[in-house]
Amino acid sequence: MKIIYGTQNAGKIEQVKEFLHYKKSNIQIISLKDINFHEHIEENGRSFEENSLIKALAIKKYCNRNNINEIIMTDDSGLCIDALDGRPGIYSARYAGENSNQLDKINKILNEMKKIEEPNRTAKFVCILTVILPNNEKIICKGETIGKIPKKPTELGKLTYGPIFIPQGFNKTLNELSPKELRRNT
Repeated sequence: MKIIYGTQNAGKIEQVKEFLHYKKSNIQIISLKDINFHEHIEENGRSFEENSLIKALAIKKYCNRNNINEIIMTDDSGLCIDALDGRPGIYSARYAGENSNQLDKINKILNEMKKIEEPNRTAKFVCILTVILPNNEKIICKGETIGKIPKKPTELGKLTYGPIFIPQGFNKTLNELSPKELRRNT
């Protein structure tokens, strides 16, 4: 079975493979690069669900034109901070500007939260997965991870906001969790 995962990010593909216990299954995860998909998809929805579906439908349209009949899976996700009225939310990727890096995004949030103390530093990661099967059936799933925002980030890398998100039940950030701990948390 092949799944076209709606990204060109090799790191994200590896995370999906790890999460699905890829080496122990007969599932092949392929990226948009693998099918020569290089079109820009404008995520102009008003929710994570809309943006994930927009991506899936654009990839499905491309696949139909190119006689590719595989499972398509896309996601849209983001960090929603209660004290910031849910921001950055669906704008997580571009919250600090279109060309901002990980540190820019983290610093913007930490600066906005300077005066916010515990227990008001609550947040959640939201992820919507959209799957379109070869028969055009659509499956949409939602997951949330509840947690809090620390005052200082941990090591950069991995997930964009991972250095500033401590999942409930842990005393370390997402980026510090092992793959086994991450699976326990989801």
